[in-house]
Amino acid sequence: MARNPLADALGLPADDLAGLVAALRRRGESVATAESLTGGLVTAALTSVPGSSSVVRGGLVVYATGLKADLAGVDPSLLAEHGAVHPRVAEQLAEGARRACGATWGLGLTGVAGPDPQDGVEPGVVHVGVSSVRSTAVHTIGVDGNRHQVRSAAVRAVFDLLRAQFTG
Repeated sequence: MARNPLADALGLPADDLAGLVAALRRRGESVATAESLTGGLVTAALTSVPGSSSVVRGGLVVYATGLKADLAGVDPSLLAEHGAVHPRVAEQLAEGARRACGATWGLGLTGVAGPDPQDGVEPGVVHVGVSSVRSTAVHTIGVDGNRHQVRSAAVRAVFDLLRAQFTG
C-alpha cells in the first residue's frame, strides 16, 4: 500500500483506512460526517484514500454551537441544557450527517480538544457517534494530551466505532 501522510499524522495505519473505504465499497454503502472538534479531519482522512469518492457523500463542519442545530439538526434545547459536548449531541450529529447527506452511515464527533474547558467539560473528553437507518451507537473516550493528540484519537475512535457496527 502506498504511504498516506495524513493517516500517518493521525496515527492511523494506512492499510486500515484503505480497508475501511474498501469495506464500504464492497457493502455498497456510503458515509457522511458532522464534525465539531475534528474540524473536517474525518472527511479529510477518508478522502485521502484513492477511490473514496465512491463511498464518501460529504461532511459538515459544525464547529460553532449554533451550526450543530442549523446544519446537522441537533435539538437546540439539548444544546441549551447540556452544551455542545454531550453524548446525545454526538448521536444527533451522526444522525444529522446521515440524513443531510443521504448516506448509509453518519459519523458525529464532539468534544474538547483544549487547552481550556468548554461548558464545564475538561479537555480530552470526546463523544463519537455512528448512525445507520437501524440504530445509532455512541462511545465516549478520555484522552490525555495536546490538541493534536485529542483530535487524532477522536478520528481513530469514530473509525473503530464504525467498524464495530459492520459486525454488530
